[in-house]
This record gives sequence, structure tokens and C-alpha cells, in this order.
Amino acid sequence: MSAKQPSRGSLRDAQEELLEELVFFDSWMERYQHIIDMGRNAPEFPQEWRIEDNRLRGCQSQVWLKSWQEDGLLFFRAVSDSAIVSGLAALLMRAYSGRPPREIAETPPGFIAGAGLDRHLSPTRSNGLHSMVNQIRALAVKCL
Repeated sequence: MSAKQPSRGSLRDAQEELLEELVFFDSWMERYQHIIDMGRNAPEFPQEWRIEDNRLRGCQSQVWLKSWQEDGLLFFRAVSDSAIVSGLAALLMRAYSGRPPREIAETPPGFIAGAGLDRHLSPTRSNGLHSMVNQIRALAVKCL
């Protein structure tokens, strides 16, 4: 499987960039729309990856997360049957995909609280977001 170019800068830099991008919008409706648009513009998630082994537990919506390692980096793709959750997955892919497993495992997801996502998402969406983050970090730990 071929991966795109590794992310530039550190994971903390990527989180800061995402935080700045989200707080740029004046209202939460604009932020939600931006997140949804991120999901719509995310790389394709092939149908053959929508298998039970890639399905994420702990989300109200159906979410599939595919990971693979290449050249010492961990790559991810994800999709959901919910537009907002696909957007949240795309947000996480921008932060985490193409990074060394150790960096993923050791860097807390501070941008989630910083952007207010933990306060402005519904409890079920917030739980799903944290489930995705926990799975990404657990996969990174497994690679160490």
C-alpha cells in the first residue's frame, strides 16, 4: 500500500495548525460545516476496507479505521456513515497519519479541548471522537 508524503513538522505543530484553523471560524455552525467539508474532501476509503476488523467500537455511527505502517511511519484512513463523524475522522487523519508511532503514542490530543470540540459536540459524538483518538494511539503503542 502506498502512503502519501509524511506530515511535515511535529504532531504538536499539526495540532496547533488544526486548532488555529478551527478557531478562525466565528461560529460553531461555521466550524461544523468546515469539519463536514473536511470529511467530504478526505481521501477515498475503499469499499473493501469496510470490514468488521476495521470497524471501530464505541461510536454511535459506523466508523471504519484502516492503519498501516510504511518506512517507520504509521498511516491512517477513516470514514463514517455520518457526515460530521467523517469530518472528525478527517481532522484526526490530518493530525496523526504519516507520523512515527512513538510520537503518536506520546503526544496527548490537546487540540480537541483547545478547539472546544469536547464541549460543543453532543456527548455521543464526543465519545466517538475520543474512541477514534484512543484507537489511533493504541495502534501506535502496538507498533512500538
